[in-house]
Amino acid sequence: MPRLSDGSWINTPPDWKLEGDVLHATTGATTDFWRKTHYGFFRDSGHFWGIAAPDDFTATLSFEADYQELYDQAGMMLRIDEETWLKLGVEHSDGVTNFSIVVTRGSSDWSVIPQPLVTGSQAVRLTRNNGAIIAHFQSADGSWQLMRVAEFPDSPALIGPFVCSPERSGLTASFSDFQIIAPIQNALHS
Repeated sequence: MPRLSDGSWINTPPDWKLEGDVLHATTGATTDFWRKTHYGFFRDSGHFWGIAAPDDFTATLSFEADYQELYDQAGMMLRIDEETWLKLGVEHSDGVTNFSIVVTRGSSDWSVIPQPLVTGSQAVRLTRNNGAIIAHFQSADGSWQLMRVAEFPDSPALIGPFVCSPERSGLTASFSDFQIIAPIQNALHS
């Protein structure tokens, strides 16, 4: 199965390093992934470390970042092209960290699950199977909490860590424990 070291950047950040199976990155200025909805703009400038994804899989990723400014975000992305992708992870908004997911099929949508100001390592899980994705975040007690079930094309895609800072530069993030396995059974019900 693919490993973190198998990736390469879409939009290389100004500072990054890969140490074994840990990826560190610091964002450039005003970086983001978003298409059209509500705001009317198109952004495809975020930093994404893409790894070839199998057709069907379950992927997990641990990550941490120094969220401070509006829309600071880090997590995992699945990307077919600039019009078809999703990102899930943590996003800082109005003084709150949210587990967040954006699914984009031409236009972006955004769903959040507000959390207290999370710090330290967080984890997300994504299962892709039968033309759909099932997204989870790991709660403080270690259980997987459902974020979203959505239709998503079966086309070839890249998967891996992403980090963005739409309102600034200098967000630092670290990514580890990246794993891809065959799709888990009963992915909807952990």
